[in-house]
Amino acid sequence: MPEYSSHRRLPGLRTARALYCCLILLLAGLSACHLNEQFPSPLWFYRYSSNTPSKWDTVLNRGSFLELRPDGSYTQDFGHFDYGNWALKGQELYLTNQHHTTYIYRLLTVGGKEMEIYLAKGKIAFFEIQPRPSDRSSKDPFSRDNNQWRIPATHKENIDEIRQRLRNHYQFWETYFQWGSDNNISAIDVTDIPSPMKVYGNGFGLKRYDSLSTQWRSYFFDEEDCRNADTIIRGVFRRNKIKWPDTDDQGELFVSGVQQVETFLK
Repeated sequence: MPEYSSHRRLPGLRTARALYCCLILLLAGLSACHLNEQFPSPLWFYRYSSNTPSKWDTVLNRGSFLELRPDGSYTQDFGHFDYGNWALKGQELYLTNQHHTTYIYRLLTVGGKEMEIYLAKGKIAFFEIQPRPSDRSSKDPFSRDNNQWRIPATHKENIDEIRQRLRNHYQFWETYFQWGSDNNISAIDVTDIPSPMKVYGNGFGLKRYDSLSTQWRSYFFDEEDCRNADTIIRGVFRRNKIKWPDTDDQGELFVSGVQQVETFLK
């Protein structure tokens, strides 16, 4: 078959593009329709079943989430962070990630505040509905923008890149605490999120290096980069003093604290 150069105008190209755009808009519209009809909120958190915890509970924990946006995009962390596009066909949820790999999950029940998904090998995962995050990606703690830190490095990173990864991590915490405060969530999970940060009732500090989770370490290209990150964040806490606001609002307290750490990391 003949090959065409990249600059040659193909017959019917405008028509093909128009049809393609219409198809994309149609699929996005169908996804939004399904979201409104079957998913009361785009955001769901994994919860442990009432049965004895299984090996799945070492991969999925209270920090595992699935966000299905009305525009047909999604983010997910089921042990590793993925993002891409979603579609619902009957009772099957199709998630096509950034690597063009499609996962198919069968929805067993969706209603009220719970959702049951058949994942694989007889595993049924239970999820609980969560308050809708902001429509603005920059304010959504579960958006791709605020979770770049979860994407493992594919090359050895320099100090500026590691610093940016840490800053993005604290941007996540800022929006996460703000989301919890805005929705009056009395107790948001802080223990299952991979982080060097250790959260207390009235502030936060840093974990010892040997206490960092395997998942947090996996985000870095190698052990040296992970140690460099640890050195950077410890230097930030050592050289700077967080000015905690005089407030009884815990959400406001934590948001202010992490905002200051973000500033220190610049």
